[in-house]
Formats: sequence, structure tokens, C-alpha cells
Amino acid sequence: MAIGHFPVAAMRRSLRERMNKPMAYRITPASKHTAIVFVFLTLSVCSSVSSTISTDPTPTPTPTPWPLQFHSILFMNYSGALEIIDLWYDWPNGRNFNIMQDQLGEVVYDLEWNNGTSFVYTLDAPKRCWTAQLEVGILRPNWLDGANYLGQEKVDGFLCNVWEKVDFIWYYEDVVTRRPVHWRFYTGRTAHVMTFEVGAVLEDANWQGPEYCFLNKTGNIDSTLLHKAEIGSMRLSI
Repeated sequence: MAIGHFPVAAMRRSLRERMNKPMAYRITPASKHTAIVFVFLTLSVCSSVSSTISTDPTPTPTPTPWPLQFHSILFMNYSGALEIIDLWYDWPNGRNFNIMQDQLGEVVYDLEWNNGTSFVYTLDAPKRCWTAQLEVGILRPNWLDGANYLGQEKVDGFLCNVWEKVDFIWYYEDVVTRRPVHWRFYTGRTAHVMTFEVGAVLEDANWQGPEYCFLNKTGNIDSTLLHKAEIGSMRLSI
């Protein structure tokens, strides 16, 4: 068990501020070097993505805001490293939960609150927890405001409208249903949206972090757990 703060919190805070800003701007190579890997982000183009984008003049489509509450299963791929993220987004209650499972690996829980509190922990032995207090909350439902429209592209078998934001994420939305289909991050990490349940809510009891996250102790931060803290979402997120 390891509890403490780490400079990665500053990187996560900076990235989340960028993703929550509606105005588009460029990330410098230096800032990319220190940005969060993601995630969560959250992330080369997947082989299932078509390489040809066709532009659609008018009107310019805009991305659909996220539902206030939803549940999604994401299949993540980063250069062959596979992961499943069980994502619960709950804007009215100011919380976001990423339950991350590496292929044949342990389950890591990334619990984020809109007051800036984050808990990244394991429930199986050895029980560990990494905590942080950030200045920015979870992604807003309209976090894609200001994204640049790139046209239409077929990915994962769906014809999608494609947007890019701050040179960090490429967001693919089904033209017909307007549901998210695919996310691609500047690192090459990709997210394939397997399910998207609008209005689904996780029971309140599951949003409580374990007691050892609240003990006033310090220790060495496990590098594996810290890596999960960095890539759990697009606050990633992202």
C-alpha cells in the first residue's frame, strides 16, 4: 500500500484544463513530452481506420455532447498492449470511474471527482492506493466544443464524422446514431467503443474508495499503479 502525491498530478491537471477548454490551440513538442500517456487516457493509427478522409463542405457538423450519465466498455490498444476499461460517467453527481483490466493482468480502479480528488487503487493484495488533489474536475459533457472538424472516415465498420482537439485526440462519431465509435490519441493509443449505455448509473456504494486510501501514511509509489493513474482516462480520459 502506498499513499502520497507525485508530480504527475501537475501533468494530469494541465491536460484536463486543456481538454475542458472550448477554444482550440496547439500543444508544443515540449508539453507533449510531459503530457499524460493515455490515456484515461486516453494512445499510431489503428489498422481498422481508413486512411482516406472525405471532406463535407456545409454545414459543418459539431460533436454531440456527452450524455450527463452513461456507461461504456472501451477496448484499448497501444502497440499491441491490450486493455479493457469499464467507464462510468456521472456528471450530475460530479464523478467519473475507470475500471481498468490489462490482458491477463490486475484490475486497477481510477475514481475521479469533480472537486479534483482522485483515487487510483487496487482491491486485490497487495492493496495499494495513489491519491491526488487536482485543481480541475472531470471532463464536462461539452468538452469537445471548439474541436476541428476533419470530415468523414470509416472506422471499425462505421461511417464517422471526425474531429481533432488540441492535437491530443481524434474523436470519431457515428454519422447515423451520433454515438462515439473510436478515439485515437496522439501517442497512437486507440479506444474502440464496444458499448455505450446512455443513462446508465453505477450504484452509490461502488463510488466509495477503500479505507486505506484515507489513511495518513506515506510510502513509495508503485510505478505500475502510477502508470495506471496516468492513462486511466482523458483527464485523462485521455
